[in-house]
Amino acid sequence: MGVKKIQTINPKGSKVDPSNPDTIPKFVDELPIPSVARPLKNIKGKSYYEITMKECKHRFHKLMPATTVWGYDGMYPGPTIQVNQNESIYVKWKNQLPLKHFLPIDRTLHGSAGPPEVRTVTHLHGANVAWESDGHPEAWFSRNFAQTGETFKRKIYEYTNRQNGATLWYHDHAIGITRLNVYAGLAGLYIIRDAIEKKLKLPKNRYDLPLVIQDKSFKKDGSLFYPENTDPPAPIKPSIQPFFNGDTMVVNGKIWPRLKVEPRKYRFRILNASNTNAYTLRIGDGRSFYQIATDGGLLPEPVELTTLPIEPAGRSEIIVDFSKLRGRKLVMQNTNDEGNTGVIMRFDVTLPLNQKDTSEIPTSLLPDDSTLEEKCADRIRLLTLDAMPDEYNRPMMMLDNRMWHDPVTEKPVIGDTEVWRFINLMNFPHPMHIHLIQFKVLHRRPFDLERFQEDGYIQYTGPPIEPEAYEKGWMDTVRADIGMVTSVIMKFTENPGDYVWHCHILEHEDYDMMRPMKVVERE
Repeated sequence: MGVKKIQTINPKGSKVDPSNPDTIPKFVDELPIPSVARPLKNIKGKSYYEITMKECKHRFHKLMPATTVWGYDGMYPGPTIQVNQNESIYVKWKNQLPLKHFLPIDRTLHGSAGPPEVRTVTHLHGANVAWESDGHPEAWFSRNFAQTGETFKRKIYEYTNRQNGATLWYHDHAIGITRLNVYAGLAGLYIIRDAIEKKLKLPKNRYDLPLVIQDKSFKKDGSLFYPENTDPPAPIKPSIQPFFNGDTMVVNGKIWPRLKVEPRKYRFRILNASNTNAYTLRIGDGRSFYQIATDGGLLPEPVELTTLPIEPAGRSEIIVDFSKLRGRKLVMQNTNDEGNTGVIMRFDVTLPLNQKDTSEIPTSLLPDDSTLEEKCADRIRLLTLDAMPDEYNRPMMMLDNRMWHDPVTEKPVIGDTEVWRFINLMNFPHPMHIHLIQFKVLHRRPFDLERFQEDGYIQYTGPPIEPEAYEKGWMDTVRADIGMVTSVIMKFTENPGDYVWHCHILEHEDYDMMRPMKVVERE
């Protein structure tokens, strides 16, 4: 996608129509930075937080009316939780939302047919945590905990943070309704810091900033638009969509914002919090930047890039050096799309240098502590990604030819190393997420799809393809490519219990591309 002229002001005499992104001027609002959550008190030496889900009004753009959203602590995105490695905290997630949803609910989906209409459960994405605090889809609860799901165990979650420093995020995960609750605004950042990171001279404080990217669409009155029906129309209304693509880009809650920066190095923690869309990010005319971290924390060494692909739920941390760009304005683009959704935000290098930039881009970041080798795996699982028509002739996404409520088949044993091979039989890539653990991507390998569909045999048609440089760190979400067998390796070390694995396209996760996983003790 070439650099193109971008509208920054409204044409004279025109009026903003939120349903028409062509009328919404770009780079008008300053990029907001989510506030940091503060604990209320200590319980047995551990910080205790209460974060309440509320309906609130949010202004996505200064020329648009305020929009009804749902936010953690009445904010969108929610407040950022910051902790240190191995620092245990307690969080009570409280539901004070209305009893009626303002987005269209498909009541044919599991968990959506009966009361309560509004149910929530918060999942800390990427966390090594006991299952009772993981945010299991059926551990949902309604307003004031009046009703709870069948796996609900506790009101107060404990996060032990026994893992590398990393950018995690929290979001709703309630069965059959995740796509709506996250789209409504229930998402926020969770940052773990560790000693290794603190010793590095990375940009910090005001120069260490989050970029939470989502796509949204709006109605003429400024309210959020989410489609009600599939195409062709299903015989039921509302009906789940197989995907959602918005027509405006939102960063930290603002449509096409701008960020004024100093001529120095900045660290950006990027989260793709969109329902469906994957992005390939580019800055300005394709100038270089450095990736320093993936989902699970620091890479072994920085990776110099000019574009950065990022899947739904993926996180990536980059350093951009603006020191030689004084006075320049650089647009962050999404090269996957043209037009309005090909534009994310703009960096304006217009602030004076506050003080000498002493930050560095280290030659090495994290010693490679991975001893996981494919040949040493205790178990290899072959897992298909496919679809079938449901009773209304809608596409129902499935994992390993099973639905959510089918008996659990993935039962990793504590202490075992497993390789999971995602066999994508569809014509669309899927971001696959596994709860509890971080994994390493081994490789992708092309295979004969027709042969596999005939007799289930994997006939490879080419050699293994090494993971891209930007995905060689610890990951919890991996892109399972079209026509490929995508292999990941992980070791289960603690926390037996009930977890899940699923596609992180939220419309797929809700129907029915999610499966239970039971981590068990060795007998």
